[in-house]
Amino acid sequence: VAGTGCRATATVAGGLGSKPIGSDAGPTGTYDDLYRRSLEAPEDFWAHVGECATWFTPYRQVLDNSNPPFSKWYVGGTLNTCYNAVDRHVEAGRGGQLAIIHDSPITNNLATMTYAELQEEAALMAGGLSKLGVTKGDRVLIYMPMIPQAIVAIMAITRLGAVHSLIFGGFAARELAVRISHLEPKVIISASCGLEPTRTVHYKPILDQAMDIATHKPQSCIVFQRPGLEEASMKTPRDVDWHELKATSQKHDCVPVDSNDPCYVLYTSGTTGSPKGIVRPTGGHAAVLPWTMHSIYDMNPGETWWAASDLGWIVGHSYICYAPLFNGNTTIIYEGKPVGTPDAGQFFRVIRDHNVRGMFTAPTAIRAIMKADLEAKEAAAYDTTCLRTLFLAGEPLDNETKNWSQNTFKVPILDNWWQTETGCAITAHCRGLGMKLNPPRNASGKAFMGYDLRLLREDGSEAENGELGRIVSRLPLPPSCMTTLYQADERFVETYFSLFPGYYDTMDAGIRDNNGYVAIMSREDDVINVAGHRLSTLGLEEAMLEHPCVVDVAVIGVPDEMKGEVPLGLFVIKSSSGSTEEQIQKELIATVRQSVGPVAAFRLSAQVSGFPRTRSGKTARKSISDLARNKQIKISPAIEDPDVYIDILRALQSVGVALDAPDPIKP
Repeated sequence: VAGTGCRATATVAGGLGSKPIGSDAGPTGTYDDLYRRSLEAPEDFWAHVGECATWFTPYRQVLDNSNPPFSKWYVGGTLNTCYNAVDRHVEAGRGGQLAIIHDSPITNNLATMTYAELQEEAALMAGGLSKLGVTKGDRVLIYMPMIPQAIVAIMAITRLGAVHSLIFGGFAARELAVRISHLEPKVIISASCGLEPTRTVHYKPILDQAMDIATHKPQSCIVFQRPGLEEASMKTPRDVDWHELKATSQKHDCVPVDSNDPCYVLYTSGTTGSPKGIVRPTGGHAAVLPWTMHSIYDMNPGETWWAASDLGWIVGHSYICYAPLFNGNTTIIYEGKPVGTPDAGQFFRVIRDHNVRGMFTAPTAIRAIMKADLEAKEAAAYDTTCLRTLFLAGEPLDNETKNWSQNTFKVPILDNWWQTETGCAITAHCRGLGMKLNPPRNASGKAFMGYDLRLLREDGSEAENGELGRIVSRLPLPPSCMTTLYQADERFVETYFSLFPGYYDTMDAGIRDNNGYVAIMSREDDVINVAGHRLSTLGLEEAMLEHPCVVDVAVIGVPDEMKGEVPLGLFVIKSSSGSTEEQIQKELIATVRQSVGPVAAFRLSAQVSGFPRTRSGKTARKSISDLARNKQIKISPAIEDPDVYIDILRALQSVGVALDAPDPIKP
């Protein structure tokens, strides 16, 4: 089986002539200079970023903005995602470098794959998919755990010019069926099972049930049977064994696709009703992401990078899979937890064992380690001096977590802020561009290239520096951003661009200081309006975390007859705390009053055992808020521990709210 030959047609020529990745590809300069250029001369700036990708056909136009918000970047250019992530590194003589390290403390197994081996695996699986009828533009759904074969599947699909949609492995059958029905994939790629610390998640029965429910029926399902674990039952002729398919297939070359053809569809977490599938363009994705590895994360080709997240979320897509491979790094797939697999020292062990130079994880993961090992005794057993920087993002970074991390990891701790929709940072501390490594408290960074950010009041006027406002960005958006929602152009416009015409609505609220640093305070929906005063949940949570016995918090707004709404703080105490809940409640009132002021009207708080969080670290505050308002909630399958809702309901009722709330519905 043969596609268009990569070696014969690939060039390193962008619109202005490119340099190979790992040299001086992309624009160079200071942050201030490059940011200014990205706004004043965007086409020239992004043309230079386009040098980071290898093109089969050079693009003839950098930007076509004739139909906003449906902007097109690198118009006329053709390329292939797999070629940019794998083949070009092999052709440059670096095939022997490790591409993937799979570290699984759950199975006590370590596996590696070089770039040459990844190329071989992807080419054979692409040949297998081609035998099953997959061609350029077809959709393929991936439902796999944290194993190297998930990346092999991604590369095989993009090698054919097909479009992948990787679904988080924690989703139950009904949620999975909704996505199958919406995406209408020709083929599904799955595995026999995934592993959690205390149980095995059998994927195949979930998948079988989902396909029974789904209105669309895929032609084939490829199943990877995990070695040493219980095999999944197969349904012939639909189900195909991964190893057998690969053994009977020929290698397939990379198929060129248009720059604005989709690379993948990623459904946002917690989807309800009609699914919301983010469509990522191939060209902008392949050009911008490797440049972020240099400009934001200060990573050189050949170095080891670790994003401790899940492949099913945007951090996993962008920074476990794509960006490090585009940039020629070694990426780590970690099948474990921050604590409990088996202890709170595992993050430090992985850093030491694999010479990790840069790491990205969520503050929630660090807080879990803090709760289990506040004095960092387990961490002390490992030499992590190889680490240059720890990036904590995915949710607001509180000061206590940042300070503990800085003292424990002994490297700069840098935040950034972005969304599934954008694919990479909206604001960042660009270490690779010389930004300072000790930024102001709560700062998520300054606006990244191409983001002309404005902070708006409720009436649409611009907020002053230091004033809380809704964050929007003037169009056009940078090339790495989504181009639409899958099969929903009208919804795309209505959701993101209708409230503030000419701007992208992030739906997040924040504050910008006089030096341009942006602090993300909360989702706009999480802003609490207390007697006309708009208060950020993050500001209140930061104040609560100043209490020496409190290790984790979440603040929601609850109805109040006099003030309209008042804050309610839920908190987790440190295991070593000797204080009672009543003592801590009284002390928290004083702490918040001192930090935020009496305007917060903070009087309600309750102790809980934990919070509902997704694997990416986001706290499901809206579900807690709905519960407090006596609403029926259905627990999202993305929540790692659904049982925490039982304790949260008890805690809410102990302070006089949620008294008529029905029990949450489990997924």
